Amino acid sequence: MRPYTTQMDAARRGIITPEMKAVAAKEHRTEEEIRGLVAGGQVAICANRLHTCLDPNGVGSMLRTKINVNLGVSRDCKDYDVEMQKVMTAVDMGAEAIMDLSSHGNTQPFRRRLTAECPAMIGTVPVYDSVIHYQRDLAELTAKDFIDVVRLHAEDGVDFLTLHGGITRKTIEQIKKHKRKMNIVSRGGALVFAWMSMTGNENPFYEYFDEILDICREYDVTVSLGDACRPGCLADASDVCQIEELVRLGELTKRAWEKDVQVMVEGPGHMPMDQIEANMKLQQTICMGAPFYVLGPIVTDFAPGFDHITSAIGGAIAAASGAAFLCYVTPAEHLALPNVEDVKQGIIASRIAAHAADIAKKVPNARDLDDQMADARRCFDWEKQWECSIDPETARSIRDSRAPEYDDTCSMCGKFCAVRSMNKALNGEYIDIL
Repeated sequence: MRPYTTQMDAARRGIITPEMKAVAAKEHRTEEEIRGLVAGGQVAICANRLHTCLDPNGVGSMLRTKINVNLGVSRDCKDYDVEMQKVMTAVDMGAEAIMDLSSHGNTQPFRRRLTAECPAMIGTVPVYDSVIHYQRDLAELTAKDFIDVVRLHAEDGVDFLTLHGGITRKTIEQIKKHKRKMNIVSRGGALVFAWMSMTGNENPFYEYFDEILDICREYDVTVSLGDACRPGCLADASDVCQIEELVRLGELTKRAWEKDVQVMVEGPGHMPMDQIEANMKLQQTICMGAPFYVLGPIVTDFAPGFDHITSAIGGAIAAASGAAFLCYVTPAEHLALPNVEDVKQGIIASRIAAHAADIAKKVPNARDLDDQMADARRCFDWEKQWECSIDPETARSIRDSRAPEYDDTCSMCGKFCAVRSMNKALNGEYIDIL
């Protein structure tokens, strides 16, 4: 029996857990530094005590920016083997977290397989699974039903749970009064809003938050406070509903920390570039430095099929300004369930954004691969370039498909290559062009 309940409890007792040691080694930080950040809530180590195959990672703005991959079956696409293929692709490509957002069928076997086999952090959204688990329409569910599913997911080894606790009965009137172009686009937020509207009851994730925290404390589950009112288009960014909910999420963060439960706070979806930095700073202030977990942000609404690019632009700005965790976006966003290739493209875009932000934030050793790549390019060491590349297979295939006549050039520049000319000039060699 371990002498602490949660990572935060251990940190506050002065105990350095195996998970903290693992995170410290990965982040080039001291174990005491990581312990102090976990104790203060600025770093979350999402690590359900039942997820025994977990490779621990820390989530915090001063650490490497982490990537989450959403997947899961739906009524239209319900092949769990394909979803497991996506999981392994995501892990192989460096994603630190997997969220199972399945909305069809018996979800528990897949969820248990994830926590039995997948070394990445596993997250879920219990409100989705409540309808599926009980096979009853939304209005027929009770507050107890929702809480029981929270416990079920904790027992299954899930590391973090998205709970839309910041949307309340007051929000219903706000949404009606402050006309939004896209209303609520959070799937979980819309379900909670609909349940409150139909039953007349308060949001169970808000009303029974203390009871939920007791479950999370028992299994060491991190609460990811969902932003039900995140903007779904540029026109709704930074509006009253979004900011008012953020204030409530700050209150819930404090209540969770009082019970030694770790917290992440989820952030905006669609937002103009010029508003992103201010939103990150506002969250850090209101939520007292709790790790910020953002979807994108997507910086323009007119690019369906390319939203992995629009979100990478916003994600780089957000992470450089204080976000700790980027939820990937794929080319299928707004259009369809992503396939394996979509997952790959989404991860690459998000990893580039995260890496660029880490360099800007001067995260220890973040620029190592970039410096190694520069050395390899100067020396025309192609094998080393593939080794340093985010996607060696793609880089190699592009060069091989358009191979140049001379190995110390590419088919773009040929002997006009600046690197070749400078190498020869500095070595006092004759520079042949023609």
